Amino acid sequence: MPDVATEGLRVLFCGINPGLLSAATGHHFARPGNRFWPALHASGFTPRRLLPQEEQELLSYGLGITNVVARATARADELSREELAEGGRLLAEKVARLRPSWLAVLGITAYRAAFDEPAAAVGPQQRLVGGAPVWLLPNPSGLNAHYTPPALAEEFGRLRVAASAEE
Repeated sequence: MPDVATEGLRVLFCGINPGLLSAATGHHFARPGNRFWPALHASGFTPRRLLPQEEQELLSYGLGITNVVARATARADELSREELAEGGRLLAEKVARLRPSWLAVLGITAYRAAFDEPAAAVGPQQRLVGGAPVWLLPNPSGLNAHYTPPALAEEFGRLRVAASAEE
């Protein structure tokens, strides 16, 4: 799946890996039950709710999307720790090249495995990845029942406020 990215973004959102529908359509967060696009809008990052096929519009807002692992799966738990660790290494290289103001990783379990941070929690992290500060967000998949849509939007909003403060 091609990244939606360019140099100097405000926030580079990083999913765990593409789902099967995203891989088939070529658009990030394409499954109708995924809450990424609603959370992005509800948090104030975008002036309206974008559709997955409008993902290139993110660049005009200083936002982009990539993934930790390129391999598509039905569920993120199909990825091995080794795949996630290698994906974390490659992500750090990509972030160093693109130099976003923030890297927002969408998925606590994947982040913990990719960066060997077993105690990581939602919010800003102590470590830099590729020279960028990291904000850990909950996985927006509809399978993540731990976060309601309003709670997810609230977490995205905390990042938006931090990213706006640095402009």
